[in-house]
Amino acid sequence: MFITIEGMDGSGKTTAIVPIKECLESLGYKVLLTREPGGHKVSEKIRKVILDDDSEGMHPWTEALLYIASRKEHMDKVVAPALQKGYVVISDRFMDSTSAYQGNARGLGISKVNEIQEIVLDGCIPDLTIYFDLNMEEAERRINKRPELKNRLDREGLNFKLRVKEGYDELIRKNPDRIKVIDANLGIEEVQQQTKKIIVEAIAKWQAKN
Repeated sequence: MFITIEGMDGSGKTTAIVPIKECLESLGYKVLLTREPGGHKVSEKIRKVILDDDSEGMHPWTEALLYIASRKEHMDKVVAPALQKGYVVISDRFMDSTSAYQGNARGLGISKVNEIQEIVLDGCIPDLTIYFDLNMEEAERRINKRPELKNRLDREGLNFKLRVKEGYDELIRKNPDRIKVIDANLGIEEVQQQTKKIIVEAIAKWQAKN
């Protein structure tokens, strides 16, 4: 089963992933954690180009296509082989990030970006996506606590981040069966417990169908 975790920067999704992996492994599942952009040597090189401060002012389509190119390598070289071996694959970000950030916030259009992603990824989409929903003020507070980790997208202004949030909201409305929302304003333990519950139940349903 292929599971993706999405959310604004600062939403806590990265922190939640490791305990989720440990929980699933304790239940007997083989689990692979990965991330985007990155997850494969070629993809990691593309990640550096995308997030480097020297890439400031990059054309929105260049940015989007680099993300999608990185994703293609990641999908073909890491995600798909692991799925074929029976792993539960959990990726910190995937296609919905590009739809929200470049499609909506950069103004390229979610439908246009998704059309390209569908072609490049050969129609592969996650079986389950969990979106960590966090209010903007708290997201900014958390990001500002770790200034040394900020990349150029973290430093985008409030209007850009609001458009990212709007993009995610649209994706959630259009994909209610796939995208499940967690209130990331709650405490870490409660967020992790809710996330584990959704994932364990989804895997059981997925196994019953397959």
